[in-house]
Amino acid sequence: MSIVSTSSLYTTSILYNDIKQLLTTYPFLQSDIIGYSVLGNSIPYIRIGKGKNHVFYSAAIHANESITCNILMKFIEDFCIAYSNNSKIYGQKAKDIYNYSSIYIVPLCNPDGVNLVNNFYPIR
Repeated sequence: MSIVSTSSLYTTSILYNDIKQLLTTYPFLQSDIIGYSVLGNSIPYIRIGKGKNHVFYSAAIHANESITCNILMKFIEDFCIAYSNNSKIYGQKAKDIYNYSSIYIVPLCNPDGVNLVNNFYPIR
């Protein structure tokens, strides 16, 4: 069963819930808060891996590009599934990526703007 939905746009409440479920389902993930928005919404990051090669991805920097949040969240879930099944993601062994790299993902950089747009113009 999928945790991350690609059929509805994110708001902070959906994001926080999905991160909580991903952390519960995949305890090898790490997450923390990098800061807070102007309206006080926390801005979480998720870390995949424990390696020396550091990679950073961010999404939803602007309010009208919130679909990028869905894409990164789905990537996290797909990676976790591949890692758990000892399989590949995009042709590479997920466990090799996990061991050699640390992937830091901030899926929602602009929670205030995304909340405003997605609550005002929800997908129907």
